[in-house]
Amino acid sequence: MPKIKKINHVAIAVPDLDAALGFWRDTIGLEVDHVEDVASMKSKVAFLPVGESEVELVVPTSDDSGLAKFVQEKGGGMHHLCFEVEDLESVLAEFKTKGVRLINETPVVMPGRKMAFVHPKASSGVLVEFYEVTKE
Repeated sequence: MPKIKKINHVAIAVPDLDAALGFWRDTIGLEVDHVEDVASMKSKVAFLPVGESEVELVVPTSDDSGLAKFVQEKGGGMHHLCFEVEDLESVLAEFKTKGVRLINETPVVMPGRKMAFVHPKASSGVLVEFYEVTKE
């Protein structure tokens, strides 16, 4: 079984970041730690810490991404749940031996982190991300 350290974040897909911040920041009082353009994922992300986890507001920056399709079809909403693990490669290896359907069979490596997604068809319709914090 994968050793899950914590819920790293809950990602919420939004069509308009400023409008979403009107609720998450201005109404309920979450503070924006930073906003990051994630070109490899064709998105822009606002990071709002909550205790040891975060709410991530994710807006597509291209019309040809899976995120853009999600926003077009659903108008936004909870996009995925992310669990932080110690060793992402071993988690993926275990999932492969169990026949779990993966979107990423190898980790996507970015500065300070590695991540991989489990296909929603394997997890009762929820897009699940597994995430490992690395040293930059």
